[in-house]
Amino acid sequence: MKIYFIGAGPGDPELITVKGLRLIEEADVILYADSLVNEQLFERRKRSAQLIKTAGMHLEEIVNVMVKNAKEGKKVIRVHTGDPAIYGAILEQISFLKKEEIEVEIIPGVSSVFAAAARLGTELTIPELTQTVILTRAEGRTPVPELEKLKDLAKHHCTVALFLSGTLTKKIVAEFLEAGWDERTPVAVVYKATWPDEKIVRTTLKNLDEAMKANGIRKHAMILAGWALDEQIYNRNYRSKLYDETFTHGYRKGVEIR
Repeated sequence: MKIYFIGAGPGDPELITVKGLRLIEEADVILYADSLVNEQLFERRKRSAQLIKTAGMHLEEIVNVMVKNAKEGKKVIRVHTGDPAIYGAILEQISFLKKEEIEVEIIPGVSSVFAAAARLGTELTIPELTQTVILTRAEGRTPVPELEKLKDLAKHHCTVALFLSGTLTKKIVAEFLEAGWDERTPVAVVYKATWPDEKIVRTTLKNLDEAMKANGIRKHAMILAGWALDEQIYNRNYRSKLYDETFTHGYRKGVEIR
């Protein structure tokens, strides 16, 4: 017995992996987070396939449905938004399934953080500017470990991607400023990246809360902060070693400049 957890990607149905789409086409039972996953993904499913929406179900209900159908010999898939490894809440589901001796295979997907960067037309790691991206969330009803407070993570002054934090912008701004960030630091917010109603907002740390309110964004938002988000980045001469003609690596000998 095996159950597949599939990353559906950020919204655009064409951004699912080939393997993920094949499994959808083969599945007998499909459980999906209907508040987040684009239902166009299921247009190529078998006519006999059972579609089960899980937004209104609690953990035990979801797992019981998966276990029951898997034990009946059906091909069961669980479809998550983005990539299941990031805030996917799959660990708790897999723990139950392991107790039932049901094998699990995870099919990765395109995370909203990378879809957002693509829609912004930017690279999150810029040579000589920042080589680190922190994926995190602001602390709200769900606590974060003591050593992972946003004000402490922000002290690295790298690119920061904030999931599930659209209602906590005042807190975000306060913690970044406490970490020593310039209030002029570029921030980009991508609402429902790759969906038809996608919205992109470019602002600064100082104006983040106001910009979110003005655009009516409170959820489904990816917040990216840091100087890699500067719209003038392409007017500056940041160069990597990879394509530097003087840099020698395993595939090319560097040219000596005299």
